[in-house]
Amino acid sequence: MLLAAIPTATIVILVITVIVVVLTIVLYFVGKKAEARKAEQDEAAAKVSQTVSMLVIDKKKMKITDAGLPDEMVNQMPWYAKRSKMPIVKAKVGPKVMSFICDYEVFDLVPVKREVKAQVSGLYITGVKGLHGAKLDTTPKKKGIRGWLQRKQKELNK
Repeated sequence: MLLAAIPTATIVILVITVIVVVLTIVLYFVGKKAEARKAEQDEAAAKVSQTVSMLVIDKKKMKITDAGLPDEMVNQMPWYAKRSKMPIVKAKVGPKVMSFICDYEVFDLVPVKREVKAQVSGLYITGVKGLHGAKLDTTPKKKGIRGWLQRKQKELNK
């Protein structure tokens, strides 16, 4: 009897609002848990990382299955990570050419066709510095048409 007095549209809006609030709360706690796990993993990677001098040959975002990484590493990845594109860096370390997974924040700083000192934890690049004190270009690239036009203007002015 009480629900009959409330219009149907109001009931639908209330139910949708409750569902959205519950989803927001759940996603908040899942995000905090994932953030804590990421901080723990970063701390563990920092403990075992080492500085390596490497010549960066190429860098691009590609699927793990196409990157040329070892089969053991590809098999350990979850199914959703195999389908997503990740930042991959091909570099020459000593006499060997290897593929590395790069941290998302570091990927834009990695220069192509230059030698760098990189913080490496296994096959994961966590930091990059210029070799022999050379400065890396840390200015973020502007995306879109305006950024493209500004880059082209700088190239023409050189």
